[in-house]
Amino acid sequence: MKSWSRPEVPRIAGTGILPRLYDTSTRKLVVPSTTGTASLYVCGITPYDATHLGHAATYLAFDTLLRVWIDAGLDVTYVQNTTDVDDPLLERAAATGVDWRELAASQTDLFRGDMEALSVIPPDHYVPVTAVIPEVAAAVNIMLADKLAYEVEADDSVDSQPDLYFDSAAAADTTPWHLGLESNLDRDEMLALFGERGGDPDRPGKRDPLDPLLWRAARDGEPVWDTVLGPGRPGWHVECSVIAVNRLGSQITVQGGGSDLLFPHHEFSAAHASALTGEPFAQVYSHAGMIAYQGEKMSKSLGNLVLVSRLVEDGVDPRVIRLALLAHHYRSDWEWTDEALESAGTRLDSWLSWAASPAGRDDGLVSKLREALADDLDTPATLRQVDAAVLHGGPASGEALDAIHALLGIDLSA
Repeated sequence: MKSWSRPEVPRIAGTGILPRLYDTSTRKLVVPSTTGTASLYVCGITPYDATHLGHAATYLAFDTLLRVWIDAGLDVTYVQNTTDVDDPLLERAAATGVDWRELAASQTDLFRGDMEALSVIPPDHYVPVTAVIPEVAAAVNIMLADKLAYEVEADDSVDSQPDLYFDSAAAADTTPWHLGLESNLDRDEMLALFGERGGDPDRPGKRDPLDPLLWRAARDGEPVWDTVLGPGRPGWHVECSVIAVNRLGSQITVQGGGSDLLFPHHEFSAAHASALTGEPFAQVYSHAGMIAYQGEKMSKSLGNLVLVSRLVEDGVDPRVIRLALLAHHYRSDWEWTDEALESAGTRLDSWLSWAASPAGRDDGLVSKLREALADDLDTPATLRQVDAAVLHGGPASGEALDAIHALLGIDLSA
């Protein structure tokens, strides 16, 4: 699937620093080991509504990681999915009377436009779930053969074909994964989140209430695909596992996404990947914080959304949106206000005035930016370093402007 146009990323003199990242599995800052290459998988959107600022903040976090890795000289392969068939999408399509395919296509187009406006580096592989159904079915079939999946009766399915579920206990006995490996949650916390975030803990016939769905047998009125498993469609988590493993290999450098995906989605994505490969899924599990608005987490289900496309339509410079988001550390939870946009606009104006007549040589700002970003992608500290240079009053150097453009995605020449 087409992603979006790649923004310009200037080459900076010298070599950047490999960043330390917070790993939610170990709760430590670590520098992933590399041999000059790195791989990144970030969970994409379910395209039933336009990109809100919570989405944008997540993708900016991992865009920052990409930029820092590239500056450090790594060869990076980046994969992102789009969940273009899933229950929330089907429910929205039914409620609005729009074909689910048309809804997914239109919202994916909006997302592409938002990412391009924000100068987000696109993935090397942008993969819709509907393009990999046979791959997913084949993977589930392997788990079934390995006794890591089992059947659960489904009386409402076509011809009463069973659904297939992941056997968490069996996986814990035979793979490097175990329940709670990534999330560090206790069982009561898992059960609560599982029910809130698409799970079915009360489904009769499951061996464990937390076992996730791998394959949903065909139901009347739902999209289905004929596969080695028969007609049906994948469960949510296994899609990401298969897309990542088949494009990035048995172990990736970083799995990323919003903190609301920590459990159950990332937990079981890692479980399914380990079940298929026999290896730990990722070196680092990285999660971006949540943005609130009007006192609640910004989310499609609540409808309290601030949309990137709406802000741009209203004349907001995308660089202002980017600066407003980068002013907060990627792992922090915070609340969006109009003042955040005003402050970012003031910051951009001051930077543009400073950059208007570049002259002289870099006085150390490039190194300061690299050092701040190497410390768990500390973008607030990075912005303060530029603010300090602006306040100092000296002319901007070409090297510094290239670094701001390359590392922060803010082009001050426009």
